[in-house]
Amino acid sequence: MTENRYEGIANKDCPNLERFLVSSKHDVPAMLIFQGGGYGNRTEREGKPVAEWLNSIGIAAFIVNYRVAPHKHPVPLEDAKWAMRMVRHRAEEWGVDPNRIGAIGFSAGGHLASTLATHVDEGRPDAEDPMHQYSTRPDVLILAYPVITMRAQTHKGSLHNLLGETPTKQQILELSNELHVTNHTPPTFLWHTEEDQSVPVDNSFIFAAALRRHNVPHSVHTFEQGRHGLGMAKDNQEARIWPELCENWLKVRNFI
Repeated sequence: MTENRYEGIANKDCPNLERFLVSSKHDVPAMLIFQGGGYGNRTEREGKPVAEWLNSIGIAAFIVNYRVAPHKHPVPLEDAKWAMRMVRHRAEEWGVDPNRIGAIGFSAGGHLASTLATHVDEGRPDAEDPMHQYSTRPDVLILAYPVITMRAQTHKGSLHNLLGETPTKQQILELSNELHVTNHTPPTFLWHTEEDQSVPVDNSFIFAAALRRHNVPHSVHTFEQGRHGLGMAKDNQEARIWPELCENWLKVRNFI
């Protein structure tokens, strides 16, 4: 099932949610899924398989089909904020706990998820549109081999697709998310491989360092081997344990 942001617009220009709900007598936690793809496309292996895993551990999942190139910033972030507000707004209808809604992002989707978590719109209780009454802050954040910075260690394709060929210094600093961590940034689980040749593992390290400086609870896991874009990593002997590690972390956080 999908939920479109706009009606009557071609699919590539119409951000939407794909819903994977969980049947339960009680409200369940939920997770927004942001696939990677360098802000040029969205990688399928980081969508439905992730949603099915989340469902298996009792979490409702929502794949966010955010807009990519030729759309530039702030369009993907606007789509991410719309998605978070939509799930909170319709939480009762979908059997979701509005106070347990997280975000999981892979690669460039990790950049978008971490942007959502560090550029928060808290909403306005008196807003005429009820959608705008809700905060866009995720309650937990899961980042898989994420693009974090737009500075030296960035993924050039993501940078160019999001900000164009000649971004300003202000744009680069605005979307280098390690610079925007505060003590209000949600608890974060990160994993990456040392062998990643597309998005340097330093992206995860600099975000973890910022979380540590601001006393934000976090868990970081690096694996020696593995290419970029492993997704659920079922074929990687070392990294395939990450879903179990993440599930345990979510239990420690009382998210599930």
